[in-house]
Parts: sequence; C-alpha cells; structure tokens
Amino acid sequence: MEKIAFIGLGNMGGPMAANLVAAGYRVTAFDLSEAALQQAESSGCVRGESAHQSVQDADVVISMLPSGEAVKGLFLGARGLLQVMDANALVIECSTIAAGDARQLIAAAGDRGIRAIDAPVSGGTAAAAAGTLSFMCGGDATAVDAARPFLQAMGANIFHAGPAGAGQVAKICNNMLLAIHMIGTAEALQLGVDNGLDPKVLSEIMRASSGGNWSLEKYNPYPGVMDGVPASREYSGGFSVTLMLKDLGLAMDTAAGSASSTPLGALAKNLYQLHGGDPVNRVLDFSSIQNLFRRPAGD
Repeated sequence: MEKIAFIGLGNMGGPMAANLVAAGYRVTAFDLSEAALQQAESSGCVRGESAHQSVQDADVVISMLPSGEAVKGLFLGARGLLQVMDANALVIECSTIAAGDARQLIAAAGDRGIRAIDAPVSGGTAAAAAGTLSFMCGGDATAVDAARPFLQAMGANIFHAGPAGAGQVAKICNNMLLAIHMIGTAEALQLGVDNGLDPKVLSEIMRASSGGNWSLEKYNPYPGVMDGVPASREYSGGFSVTLMLKDLGLAMDTAAGSASSTPLGALAKNLYQLHGGDPVNRVLDFSSIQNLFRRPAGD
C-alpha cells in the first residue's frame, strides 16, 4: 500500500486527505495548525510531527498551500523537502500558484530524478468533501498517469492540460471566470430582490434559462436560497475573498505577461478589492460579494 504525505490541511486539504484515507491509503498529514492536525487525525490520518518527518519513506507527497512562496519555501532550497524525499517519490502540487513557480518546482524535482506535476483543483469545499473535485494537471504525461489513482480518490474529473505549469494556467483562467460569473449572479439576484422578487424563485428561473451558471446551480450567493453553501452560514468557510484576490492577481499577472485583454477580469479584481477593503470581509467566502450589492437594513 502506497504511503502518502499530505502537507496543508485547510478547508480543501483536510477533506482531500480524508478521502485518501477512505480509499485505503496510509496518509501522514502535517499542517502548522493544531486544530487542522486534530481534524486530520479524527479522519484517520497519521499525525506528522513536521513536514520533513512526514515525507520520509513516502511514495507520494501532496501539497495544498496558500501561495507560491509557501510552496517554494516548502520544497526548494537546501532545507527543502526535495532534499530529503525518496528519489522514486511522486510530488502532486495542488495549490493554486503562478505557472512559473510550478515550472520551477517541477524542474527542481526533475534535477533530483523526482517526478512532479502541478494539479490545482476546482469545485470548492463541498466537492473536496464529496471527493468530486476537478484536477487540472500540468507535467509529463507519464507522471500525470502515475498520479491518477490518487487523484481519482479525491476527484471526479482529471484533465491533463499540458506541460509543466499548464494546470496552473487552466486554473487561473477558470477562477477568473468564476469570479466574473459570481459577481454577475450576485448583481442580478440583488436587482430582482430590489424589485420585489423572491431570490429563490428568481434563482430557479435563471437556472432554467440562459443565465444559468455554476454559481446559481451549486453555490448560490444569496442567503436562504440554498442549503449547505457559505451563504447559508453567514459566508463562513469555503473559499475566502483573500484567496480569490490572490487568484485574480495571478490572472492579471498572467494576462500582462501574454499581453492578453481581460477587462472583465480586471473589473472583477477591482470589485473584490473594494469588497475586501474591510478586513472582516476578507476572511469570508468569496460569494459574500453579494453583500457589496445589498442595501443596508432600513433602506
């Protein structure tokens, strides 16, 4: 049975590690958060005492971290994990980071004979818990194929987007579009509510019409419309405004590098920056952009 080291047990990583345990893998998990470690233990993971201890004798190392700097700090340099990992190990890097950072990691791993792919995810916390994530993979085809059994334990869709870094480009494009249609959905729902419509009824109408989209169908941003989504619990949990701003920043950097025109992406970033100007909002789920359009009580 393959031994897996899982580094990064946040809202996404924790459920992903739990699904690997449910699939029968031995998972040693590590995170800087004691609460996250305790949750991982309760799902059947073995507690790692450190990142370095966790990867010893691991066949597969999976990471889910908040930034490219965190990924490079974990793997690269004289004290990085690549220096202590088994040369036959496989790295599956699931964070959303710049494509250049992913290429740097994969090249450094290759220099030590270690296979590595970038495999960012889509689907949100509900899909992470249900094991129905989509993985967008970049890297050598043989390495992607070697990763498939582990990815299948955590997801329902596995795409090989292209060479190293291609998974990150696909993810950045996807999340830019996600931000755009989440904002449009929130704006349209508020327009209906401001003119006397029930947001649940309006959502049903738009889902069955040409305005239908993932935000309406799976992640409705208006409170009281859909159970089990952040809007039903005051926008707690989920994918934070801070992380959406990070991804939109990556999208704009990528667009600048290729001289691509992304006016709606730029507008989405500006609106999330406006919403996230209040530190309270930055920790809320990104669907809380709905509050940017809602009228204050009494208006």
